[in-house]
Amino acid sequence: MRQTFLIATFLFAVFNGLLAQEKLLSKEDAVSLALENNFGILVAKNQVAIAENNKSILNSGYLPTLTGTAGATYNRDDSTIEFPGQLDDDGNPRADVIIDKAEAQRYNTGLSVNYTLFDGLGRLYNFKRLKEQYQLSELQARETIENTVIQLFSVYFEIARLTENENVFQEALQISRDRIKRAEYAFEYGQNTKLDILNAQVDVTNDSINLLNTRQQLANTKRDLNVVLSQNLNEVYEVDTLVRFIPRLQLEGLVAEAKTNNVAILQTERNLTINAYDIKVSRSGYLPTLGLAGSYGWNLNQSAASAFFPGTNNTTNTLNLGATLTWNLFDGGGTTVRLKNAKIAYENQELLLEQVGLEVDRDIQNALAIYENRLNIFRIQAQNVITNQNNFDRSKEQFQLGRITSIEFRQAQINLLNAQTNKNLAKYDAKLAELQLLQLTGQLLNVDF
Repeated sequence: MRQTFLIATFLFAVFNGLLAQEKLLSKEDAVSLALENNFGILVAKNQVAIAENNKSILNSGYLPTLTGTAGATYNRDDSTIEFPGQLDDDGNPRADVIIDKAEAQRYNTGLSVNYTLFDGLGRLYNFKRLKEQYQLSELQARETIENTVIQLFSVYFEIARLTENENVFQEALQISRDRIKRAEYAFEYGQNTKLDILNAQVDVTNDSINLLNTRQQLANTKRDLNVVLSQNLNEVYEVDTLVRFIPRLQLEGLVAEAKTNNVAILQTERNLTINAYDIKVSRSGYLPTLGLAGSYGWNLNQSAASAFFPGTNNTTNTLNLGATLTWNLFDGGGTTVRLKNAKIAYENQELLLEQVGLEVDRDIQNALAIYENRLNIFRIQAQNVITNQNNFDRSKEQFQLGRITSIEFRQAQINLLNAQTNKNLAKYDAKLAELQLLQLTGQLLNVDF
């Protein structure tokens, strides 16, 4: 039995030595890695890049179009011309005319330019709409980043909680091992029975299982974090277990400005602006379109000689300039229908803005209440740890003096262990609730973690 405990002690020492070599992954470093590597964030950034391309002058319709054309044609004819019934000057039948390899070439090239001078202002409002669409894509990317940060810290804090629980269970295991030694010495001197040794061994077994399970959960959760960070799944590190809460006065100021910073409200407002431009774009269909066009062409036609005419070379240069005015006086009602639908979509977006504003108010009040409740629970649990620590210290003294049984001592140890693990859970639950509240206020990315 003693040999088994020595082997277990050695394995735990080796494992602890490996953990001691792990690097510290701070909260700031974790956020930086997520912003740099997370697949969802990278996709969102690419969507922003697409929207930025769409809002450029190259996609506005304000620039002219220039088209170049070129062509070449080659012909070769072999022909025989007969003159049936015709006589030459000597009275003999007129001879056939044979033309071999009669070649003809045609070459042409040209440039044409078209420019829309006025299109009923549809181009202008569509250009402004694309700019609003770009800003909307930035807000959508920000929402993706905020959600990823919340996901990141939910896993990060779980690692921190399991790390602290690991220390708690390791300390509990060491206390139970000391109990075995004490029970074995007392048994050798006849001060207790074999039952105390067996009880201590059972407690060592339970504490070892708790520690091993916690370490397994810790390893799994670290792999979960590596997925969020998009890095090697076997990357090892320690996390920061220090938690700082935002002062109450500062938090109240952030909550007061939530309506102007909440990403859901900002996105809805952008969509409302886009719908307003849709109305103006649809209304532009009632106005005429004025366009300018110009072209230049060069043609070369080289014809082969025939039986009656010699070969010719014909070169032509052509320049055309023009303007067109197009006014769709009636398009079957399509423009009217599009305008009516755009106005209805704008009204729906106004209603959605009111709904989102009401939901955000509700979510902020709920999140604030949840945060305050969890913060109070954490404070109570912290005080409960102090109380149970004092109780455990007194029980330890009484146990060493032989005034209480090992079962009573074990109960005091379990009470302290539960208080410590509950405190760890309450601490990180409160901090995560704070971050979720900050997300609703639109300040998640503007505060220190």
